[in-house]
Amino acid sequence: MKKIVPIILSLTSLTAFSQDDLLKELSEKEKPEVNYTFQTFKGTRIVNGQSVETKGKHELEFIFSHRFGTLNSGSYNLWGLDNAFVRLGLEYGITDRLGVAIGRTSTDKSFDSYIRYKLFRQSSGAKNFPVTVTTIATTNFKSSPPANENPLITTKDRLSYVAEVLIARKFSSSFSFQLSGIYVHRNMVYQSYENNDDYAVGFSGRYKITRSVALTGEYFYRLNPKNNTPYYNSLGFGIDIETGGHVFQLVFTNSVGMITRSVVAETDGNFGAGDIHFGFNISRVFQLSKKH
Repeated sequence: MKKIVPIILSLTSLTAFSQDDLLKELSEKEKPEVNYTFQTFKGTRIVNGQSVETKGKHELEFIFSHRFGTLNSGSYNLWGLDNAFVRLGLEYGITDRLGVAIGRTSTDKSFDSYIRYKLFRQSSGAKNFPVTVTTIATTNFKSSPPANENPLITTKDRLSYVAEVLIARKFSSSFSFQLSGIYVHRNMVYQSYENNDDYAVGFSGRYKITRSVALTGEYFYRLNPKNNTPYYNSLGFGIDIETGGHVFQLVFTNSVGMITRSVVAETDGNFGAGDIHFGFNISRVFQLSKKH
């Protein structure tokens, strides 16, 4: 009996501890988790404009954007295919919510760099937040015309800046919508028909039709254009095709520029008159470290 009693007491203690652990585990499981929304849009671009998406930590995205001439340029130019305008860009994720990028566009030989930060993430469960909010700050340098052709244009004159606040919601697995507030400042403009400061509101959407194909669209409405401006509001439509590690976007737009400054403040094509540029964006993501 002296030997049996300690054994019984030990088993009783182990049972009690096991019950406590089980109750603790069940209690932890009952706590609601925070479920964050992912892939509101497939990439960092919708058509021409930016999306709320950020790259993952230590991810490097290479973006190749291409625009042909206008479809109404006729058969001599093969409906625009004889002309080519490109942007090459790199974006790196410092964290899952913070990224930096650089790029160069051939249209007006502009260099751009920006920082992107996701302020809030759409979520449900333990924490409910209805939208994803991302901010972007961009600096542009226009190297055209070259200094030897116009020495009166200073480095300061060639600079411009863009600030964006992007608010998006993924309503379902198929449909996402984004509202954008955009401010563009250009140091040097043609005062007769351009503003140093331009304001615009963007409307963008994505509708997924299959697992790897989605339709996109965007429209940027300028809030303060001058009456005699030769520029138009930017309109674009696209088809997103996901092919493994690549995202391939076919686009139709009246904007030949591929940076926000050009799209918002310098779109000189009339979509309704056939000034439509066919083009594409190709993005490829590289993981520069082990996934965390």
